Amino acid sequence: MTLKTQKVTLTELETLAAVATRAYFDHYKHLWHDEGTWYAHKCFNIKQLEEEVSDERNLFFLAIFDEKPVGFLKLRPENQLAEQEGNGFEVERIYLAKEVTGKGVGRKLMEFSIEMARKQHKDYIWLKAMDSSQSAIRFYKSLGFEICGTFQLDFVQMKTEYLGMVSMKKNLRGTNYDLRM
Repeated sequence: MTLKTQKVTLTELETLAAVATRAYFDHYKHLWHDEGTWYAHKCFNIKQLEEEVSDERNLFFLAIFDEKPVGFLKLRPENQLAEQEGNGFEVERIYLAKEVTGKGVGRKLMEFSIEMARKQHKDYIWLKAMDSSQSAIRFYKSLGFEICGTFQLDFVQMKTEYLGMVSMKKNLRGTNYDLRM
């Protein structure tokens, strides 16, 4: 397996839009009354992605597996978890095409994110996951994340049983990998 992360610039917006839409539809159509069309159009259109990629608070990376873009990662290095003290780092989105599910790509991207947070001397790294996605929650727990909160989405286009979310956090202070020691 050869996996690379490639920082997204404005010249890769079409590639980002295509891979994001494909990965989203591979895994999340069942959540929506319209099979995710509204959400994908809202989040993965070129204008929206250009705005997000241009925002210096965001970092986007394409996941390139065997020379093919198969997913993406959106990081927010300065984003705090609500009501948490300290210096947080958010993994806002991690979406992968179904073809690489179970091949270690997600783990590598999360390890990349955790290492980036450590190098930036963050106190914790956090993310949100759907409470109905028990396999994702187990995966994040295997990386040392713990559930630290719950909330509900308010998308009327989404099926009611999928509106629940959890916040998950991994403390980076006091670990063997704390770079401030």
